[in-house]
Amino acid sequence: MPDSHRFVLVTGLSGAGKSQAMRLLEDLGYYCVDNLPASLVRTFAELVSGNADRNRKRIAVCVDARSGADLHRLPAYLDEVTELGLKVDTVFLDSSDDVIVHRYSETRRRHPSAGSGRVEEGIRRERLLLEPVRARADLVIDTSQMSPVELRDRIAGMFWGERRPRELFVTVTSFGFKYGVPPEADLVFDVRFLPNPFYDPELRPWTGEEPAVRDYVLENAAAQEFLDRLRGLLKFLLPQYASEPKAYLTIAVGCTGGRHRSVAVAHALTVFLRDLKHNVRLRHRDISRPVEEPG
Repeated sequence: MPDSHRFVLVTGLSGAGKSQAMRLLEDLGYYCVDNLPASLVRTFAELVSGNADRNRKRIAVCVDARSGADLHRLPAYLDEVTELGLKVDTVFLDSSDDVIVHRYSETRRRHPSAGSGRVEEGIRRERLLLEPVRARADLVIDTSQMSPVELRDRIAGMFWGERRPRELFVTVTSFGFKYGVPPEADLVFDVRFLPNPFYDPELRPWTGEEPAVRDYVLENAAAQEFLDRLRGLLKFLLPQYASEPKAYLTIAVGCTGGRHRSVAVAHALTVFLRDLKHNVRLRHRDISRPVEEPG
């Protein structure tokens, strides 16, 4: 496929936001095909690669559990597409079981994999079917706590315009361990050893976006040595990841609640990586959660 083409494969769990992601890609100028049978991925890629139409330079297809038992061969089909010399970006939309159940209860739609059974059983079947595809996805997006606007921003940040060959797109996200580790994380760093502004009554209401909180967290010997070592590690690792087929890397920085220490460190890492000319997006997953009083 010529460098001007872009081929995006969207897959994932029913109820996780695949249809919305396809609509967003369509808004970004992609020619979108929903519910493409897994067995037709190679055939469709061959048709696209031979199409000189300028309006078909950016393509997005959705393949999901509606392909049934044939879905387990999707990784092999993608290998065949790669053998054609085409580059495919695979995006996997995921969400927690509880959130998917809630979404289906709101819409009162039948889960496509549930048959006459419960939604929970349909989710279990889909996870088993999709496990091989998820394992090889370039990008996993967990929409459990995402608003439609946040998903739109994430998709737009990833797929607006053309990316240069071998460019690595990095997402740095802060989070709170008490709310779970982001499932899309490739690298996870625990900063709960750093001084905690939560126990300072004047700093507690603020977040790591405030200079005073950042200074409290970072202006000490332990934090400086940690950042120096982490910068050196990332300076080595990112070119290694960029040389691999995987085009997206998520670096997660966690503290207890995700409002102070992780936010400050994630900001510092983002500044460092942008100074190195990396394409970086900063996200604070749990920064808006309410502040709890000390027990």
